[in-house]
Amino acid sequence: MRAIILILIAVLLVVLVAIGTGFVSINQIRGAKAPEVSATRNGVTATGGEAPAFDVATGSVKVGTKETTVKVPALVVEKAEHNQVVTNNAQ
Repeated sequence: MRAIILILIAVLLVVLVAIGTGFVSINQIRGAKAPEVSATRNGVTATGGEAPAFDVATGSVKVGTKETTVKVPALVVEKAEHNQVVTNNAQ
């Protein structure tokens, strides 16, 4: 149960950050309209009504490749001297 709550909190934070930084823009372009409800002897009927409409614009991420030169450090390995004694003083 805790894992589900933590996942929902993380998703909510991601959505808030996306809207706050302008990566996602949500604009309502049509308001909601409630249906007309009438009650008769035969029951209740509802007519009309309209759900709101939203225009959602998202940012884009461009992924590509390019050639570049990377300097790699040189590694020099020298042989240890024949009579060298190695000790480990760490205790």
